[in-house]
Amino acid sequence: MKKIQVEIWSDIMCPFCYIGKRRLETALARFPHANQVEVQWRSFELDPNANPEPGVNQYVRLAAKYGKSEAWAREMSANMTQMAAQEGLAFDFDQLIPANSLRAHRLVHLAATHGKQDAAKERLFKAYLEEGLDVNDPATLTQLGAELGLPAAEVTQLLASDAFTEAVRHDEYQAHQIGVRGVPYFVFDDKYAVSGAQPAELFEEVLQKVWEEAKPQAVPFAGAEGAACDLENGAC
Repeated sequence: MKKIQVEIWSDIMCPFCYIGKRRLETALARFPHANQVEVQWRSFELDPNANPEPGVNQYVRLAAKYGKSEAWAREMSANMTQMAAQEGLAFDFDQLIPANSLRAHRLVHLAATHGKQDAAKERLFKAYLEEGLDVNDPATLTQLGAELGLPAAEVTQLLASDAFTEAVRHDEYQAHQIGVRGVPYFVFDDKYAVSGAQPAELFEEVLQKVWEEAKPQAVPFAGAEGAACDLENGAC
């Protein structure tokens, strides 16, 4: 039987995407055929025009975006932090630096050419959501590239050019074609689509169904709407 292909559209800026990653990993750890599953990350920018103002923190940004108070933004972020903690993640919104994610997505594409796509995605999520690093800063991305073991010359060239921008745009075009409006968005073997950071049990169910079936056409998976970052409302 051919390997199960799992494509995931996500944004580095999306807390639910990191949570969804952990939940899928939990499902894979329980899935007896995990070695027959290939995961591919697809780029998705919640706000391609993001140009965060220096000194404006996450809470002020969220409050302004939704027309709410800063207290509301802090409470919402605290709730998300608690949700993440249940998956072993330590979000730190106090230190988070809002950023444009295009360069980070391009770095993930570079890492993919060296077989390190998942490792790059993981490192960038952690850098942004847990460590308070600016993932749009060339110096930061250079350091992260070094940690990932990527060739320094290739990282330097990436940051000095628009390399892999077309690849990012292609991922986003594909997302538009299949109607992705929020992330994370998981597609299993072009057959089942799961939207949001669903419980690990649901991912297990889908993996098992795909393993047992061999149908070519994609269909939506019933009840697969979950916590996600909304494109229409911009980044989380």
